Amino acid sequence: MTRTVVVGTASERHREVYEHVLAAEEACIAACVPGANGKELDLLTRRILDRDDLSQYFTHGLGHGLGTLVHDCGRLSATDDQLLVTGQVWTIEPGVYIEGFGGVSIEDAIVVTDGRPEVLTHFPMQLLEL
Repeated sequence: MTRTVVVGTASERHREVYEHVLAAEEACIAACVPGANGKELDLLTRRILDRDDLSQYFTHGLGHGLGTLVHDCGRLSATDDQLLVTGQVWTIEPGVYIEGFGGVSIEDAIVVTDGRPEVLTHFPMQLLEL
């Protein structure tokens, strides 16, 4: 599980970038149903981030399998046609990393079910300011 923290007060730009990354994460979690394709999920993330020209700063895949190892087999990325099946556990972790500005990463673990995906991590989703 990952959340983003701003030390001090978040700027309007921090909030804008955070909201795009959060929208991508929420849409991708909702789309994690049996038969979904990892490449298409990754593309969904990039399309949402492109609403603010941010996909160029999303430099890794959307997620990976989670099991006996932290990075278990399976990838949700632009290069992998991984199909999701009921019972699989995945990380959903869109992130934007802008040189000279900072990064925004939001990550949760989900289980693919026959209905809506079950989110296994429970922590507030708002941008944290310390």
